[in-house]
Amino acid sequence: MNPLCGRCNRVVYPTEKVNCLDKYWHKGCFSCETCKMTLNMKNYKGFDKRPYCNAHYPKTNFTAVADTPENRRLKEQTKMQSQVLYKEEFEKNKGKGFSVVADTPEMQRIKKTQDNISNIKYHEEFEKSRMGGEAPTHQPSTPTSAGYQQPAPSQNFHYEPTPEPVRQAAAAPPPSAGKRYRAVYDYAAADEDEVSFVDGDMILEVQQIDEGWMYGRVERTGQRGMLPANYVEAI
Repeated sequence: MNPLCGRCNRVVYPTEKVNCLDKYWHKGCFSCETCKMTLNMKNYKGFDKRPYCNAHYPKTNFTAVADTPENRRLKEQTKMQSQVLYKEEFEKNKGKGFSVVADTPEMQRIKKTQDNISNIKYHEEFEKSRMGGEAPTHQPSTPTSAGYQQPAPSQNFHYEPTPEPVRQAAAAPPPSAGKRYRAVYDYAAADEDEVSFVDGDMILEVQQIDEGWMYGRVERTGQRGMLPANYVEAI
């Protein structure tokens, strides 16, 4: 039985049959849906199982995603997951002592300027104390590993490390018998009121000056003077 034409719905005989787009057509019926131009197997374009010429081929348009209950559910689920991840990152970074806002080029420039000003003020105070000017009030402190005394919190000094401890000159206190210490490091005197010693020397008649310095006599050499407290240990 002969099939029917996809356009005129009449019988298509084998001699005039065109098989295309899952349908059968008369050769004259196989034409553009818009301009009715006759097409062939080389120049047609199919859309929705209908033939079109190149000029009238329908343009594909993007459609918006439908606002269905399923899409709304997925959107809410994605939003909740984002909030959970944000809270996890916030709790992980909380208390680490840094801020993303503070680490900007402008804040780095301000911090560098403040450091330079603090450094200049510190050197001015240091030069005053060396030249016999008004020296800052002495606060007990422990020599740091870099060699400087840590200033009081209210002074807010910025300083550069030096290889030797820095201290204020102090008068020799009266010796106190019965206190014996042993040197655990070598130390070379930096001032004339200090004493030098080597690892293992016995320090006698020790008197505590503050948390960072002592006064005592080196048993091996017999010299008396100031010495750093973190270079010796009590026996």
